[in-house]
Amino acid sequence: MNKVEIFKALSNKTRLQILNMLREPDRYFPPQQAGDSAFGLGVCVGHIQQKLGLSQSTVSEYLATLQRAGLITATRSGQWTYYKRDEAAIQRLGETIRQEL
Repeated sequence: MNKVEIFKALSNKTRLQILNMLREPDRYFPPQQAGDSAFGLGVCVGHIQQKLGLSQSTVSEYLATLQRAGLITATRSGQWTYYKRDEAAIQRLGETIRQEL
């Protein structure tokens, strides 16, 4: 866990918003494709982009930053990429903060 990269990723309001929305995808996003209506793979970048009202390139860069920090995972299915929180990594981060800060 690279703490510096994680805290850099968390230093942006929109990236924090993305993490928050991915915590409860059924609350923030419309149903996915018929085969993934329960958000099993995550949320496609298009839905995240629509919700935020930002360009696809900006949203993709934010997602890449969160992924490099290890806070989200990406799953490719056909032409779509789905993103979801890495709950185990977020829990480890919480433990690290409690123990070290």
